[in-house]
Amino acid sequence: MQADSATFSAHGCHALSITTALLVSDSARVEEWHEVDTGVMADQARQVLEDMPIAAVKIGAIASIEQAAAIAEIVSDYAEVPLIVDPFLSALPDSGMSDEDIVASIRQILAPQATVLQLSQSELGRMAELWREVGNESGAEGCLEADVAELTARGCQYVLVTGTAGSGHKRANSLFDREEGVTTIDWQHLPGHFLGAGCTLSGALVACMAQGMDAVDAMRAAQEYTYGALLHAQRFGMGKLVPNRFYRLLPQAGSKKVSST
Repeated sequence: MQADSATFSAHGCHALSITTALLVSDSARVEEWHEVDTGVMADQARQVLEDMPIAAVKIGAIASIEQAAAIAEIVSDYAEVPLIVDPFLSALPDSGMSDEDIVASIRQILAPQATVLQLSQSELGRMAELWREVGNESGAEGCLEADVAELTARGCQYVLVTGTAGSGHKRANSLFDREEGVTTIDWQHLPGHFLGAGCTLSGALVACMAQGMDAVDAMRAAQEYTYGALLHAQRFGMGKLVPNRFYRLLPQAGSKKVSST
């Protein structure tokens, strides 16, 4: 949420943040997470949504199927607003059978409402285990288009798959639509491990769509912004590099560490 707020601010947007879980983490990894009561989460969401008009919605990590159901009900009242779902699956610690339930709930009740569902290839493969036939190896070559089609057939307008194969030393992100159209953007691979590269991309995407861009133009703009944020990333701790989300305004922003309680 701190990262999203910075990304939104860098694009001239104001964030209304609703907490679904508290993470115990550092710049290296997420150790554990603690669910916020679903009733409290939903009450806070309704409170801010009744107070201010919104231009777009981003859904990140969801801690339970109860939360997924509550969020799905809330966003259904704002069907005209772009909805970007970036469920942050691969970075969260495994929580056993409930983890599979959360993945299933995202597929069944949130993806059908999404304007854009953003998944890494590994996250897409993990979700696809819900419908792939036994014996079809998860993540197998050639399954990508079929897996995406399963999601768009359920109502999702676009599926953004990150980290698809690029040429040479490049990586690529691919945006699939319902008509089997694909927009692929290559970008030069940068060395190092980054904290929140995916959420920087989805945050920029939702900010650009809030400004009125369509999904394809927003993806291009978000990819350019994200590449610059990673190019100017800094290492503050012993873990991953932190993207500089204000690099366009203050190239050296973030050089000071401040604790906020």
